[in-house]
Amino acid sequence: MGTNVILDIMGSIIIGGILMITLFRISDRATESTYNKTGDLTIQQNIASVVRTLEYDFRKIGYCADWTQIPNPSKSIIFAKSDGIKFLTDVDRDGKVDTMYYYTGPVSELIYTANPRDRILYRVVNNEKPVKVNLGVTQFDLVYYNVDKEIIPTPVSVLGEIYTIQISVAVEDIEAYDQKYSQVFWRQIRLVAKNLRNR
Repeated sequence: MGTNVILDIMGSIIIGGILMITLFRISDRATESTYNKTGDLTIQQNIASVVRTLEYDFRKIGYCADWTQIPNPSKSIIFAKSDGIKFLTDVDRDGKVDTMYYYTGPVSELIYTANPRDRILYRVVNNEKPVKVNLGVTQFDLVYYNVDKEIIPTPVSVLGEIYTIQISVAVEDIEAYDQKYSQVFWRQIRLVAKNLRNR
C-alpha cells in the first residue's frame, strides 16, 4: 500500500510537471505572437511613412515654383552615391531654390536599439539640422540610370546623365523577440522626377 501511494505521488508530480511545461510554452507562444504582430504593424507603419516622404521629395527633384531659378533641371542633382543624394528643389513652393540631402547614419549611431543592423535615415533641407526620417531602416540603396536605361556607377561623376533612380528601402524591428527581427522591403523601380526629363 505504501508503494502505491509513492507511485501515485510520483505520477502526479510527473503529470503536473508536463502540464506546467505545456502552460509555459503556450504562454511563451502567445507572448511571441503578440510581440510579432505588434512589431509587424509598427514596421508596416514605419515603411509607409518613409515611402511617402521619399516619393514626395524625390518627385520634386529639379522643381521650383519659379522655373527660372532652375532653368536646366538636368543640373539639379548635386551629388549622387549609392547611399545618399543631394539635389535642388523648392521645398515650400515659394519660388526659392532649396537643397535637399538624404543619407544614412552609421549603425554605431544606434547603440540604444537591440537591432545590430538598423540606422537612421536623415533628411537635410539647406543647412538646417538633419531630421530623422525614421528609425529601423536597415537598407537605403540608390541605383541611377541614364536615358538608355543603363546603370551609372556610383559615385556618379557626370550627374547630368541621371535620368531615373531606383530606390530600395528595408525596415526592421528595432527590438526583437528571441533575436528574430521582422523585415519589410520596398523598392521603387525607376522613379522619374518629371523635371529630370526636361532637357
